[in-house]
Amino acid sequence: MNQTQLLAQVKKMQTDMARAQEELASTVVTGTVAGGSVTIEMTCDQRVKSVKIAKEAIDPEDAETLEDLVTVAINDALQKANDTSQKRMASVTGGMRIPGLM
Repeated sequence: MNQTQLLAQVKKMQTDMARAQEELASTVVTGTVAGGSVTIEMTCDQRVKSVKIAKEAIDPEDAETLEDLVTVAINDALQKANDTSQKRMASVTGGMRIPGLM
């Protein structure tokens, strides 16, 4: 492969990565816990879009349980966002691990 072809391939990969990052910024995943008592919607660039808490999950006498449920739901959403991002970026990079992307 000559240098011109290599540069063209790198530019295409950069364009594809930018497109993938835009797609991930608008892709929403949902983290849930306790049968939907707490639901977190998050984009794959890890911005929380919404937090929904069912009324029955709110007990003024037991805030700690609700805090734990929110934590678990956020972690579930983060894991799904990371998994989705890794799969999408791997399709762009051909499986190469590029520092800072995954």
